Amino acid sequence: MKTGIIGLPQVGKTSLFVMLTKQSVGHRSGGPREAHLGVAKVPDDRLDRLAALYNPKKLIHASVEFTDVAALSQEALKETAFAANLVRAFDDPSIPHVGSIDPIRDIKNIDFDLIVTDLGQVEKRLERVEKDLKKMKTAELEKEHELLKRAKEHLEKELPLRELQMTPEDKKRIRGFMFLSEKPILYVLNIGESSTLGKDLDEAVAKYGLTDAASRPNTGALAVCAKVEAELAEMSDEDAAEFLSSYGLLESGLVRLIRKTYELLGLMSFFTVGEDECRAWTVERGSKAVHAAGAIHTDLEKHFIRAETIRWDQLLEAGSEAEARARGTLRLEGKEYIVKDGDVMHIRHSG
Repeated sequence: MKTGIIGLPQVGKTSLFVMLTKQSVGHRSGGPREAHLGVAKVPDDRLDRLAALYNPKKLIHASVEFTDVAALSQEALKETAFAANLVRAFDDPSIPHVGSIDPIRDIKNIDFDLIVTDLGQVEKRLERVEKDLKKMKTAELEKEHELLKRAKEHLEKELPLRELQMTPEDKKRIRGFMFLSEKPILYVLNIGESSTLGKDLDEAVAKYGLTDAASRPNTGALAVCAKVEAELAEMSDEDAAEFLSSYGLLESGLVRLIRKTYELLGLMSFFTVGEDECRAWTVERGSKAVHAAGAIHTDLEKHFIRAETIRWDQLLEAGSEAEARARGTLRLEGKEYIVKDGDVMHIRHSG
């Protein structure tokens, strides 16, 4: 999964990128539109606890690739599946900002830029489709024409395409355009440091008027303090936990941001465990066992027989797979089984 971090200048995009990826960032050698790329490990206490049981040779968490999209580079953003729109809500005279601190205004301005870009693409494609329809009408061209007209009307109302109702077939028809305003978006408020940071983070979305924006289709919102998170990124796990506690926080902004991302995109994790490797795999919620097997390897999906399945906490409670099998909590599931978040699976196959 690749996420683009967008926003106006001086809002803390690069600080957020460093916080997420723990990657040092220097001067953009390719110019102001160069994108920084980095990978963040998805923290998962469930996997860590399973690894403590198995003591594997390798422990592999799920990962998210982040792109710090400089100057709203359209080409870099097209390559991402999801956008995190960082909005400044801290006041620091030493760091200049475009205009006054106004998160709602900044959100509207960035969304407007994405909408205008998409509208230009839609109008250009509509013109071509209408010419083709005059030469020869086909059912597929007519369906695309109708969809593009709906998209144009929607965009002209200054509404992003992520809010346009579309069938799965509609989404396939326009997938190749990689419309920017169609991408799910998470508004991330970057607030200032304070002695009541835990409370301030919880209340920030409502305080800055983002509650309505966050309730719209394919949209979410949360707050972080990038300044504090940058300090956390340089600490050991023990020191970080103590530092978070001093602010009244139980978890880092990284954990909250990735959890919200998974929630917004309808994703979840299942696990494979053993002495060689304990690993998290990311699939869509509602995935069947046979498709989850395909996330591990296409051959497992092709030759799928059964999946030995148990919830992660039931396995920890049993202490071993043998004991879980004796208790009846380790069970065999067929290809139609709907995988649950936190399932531990062993795929039986004929390959």
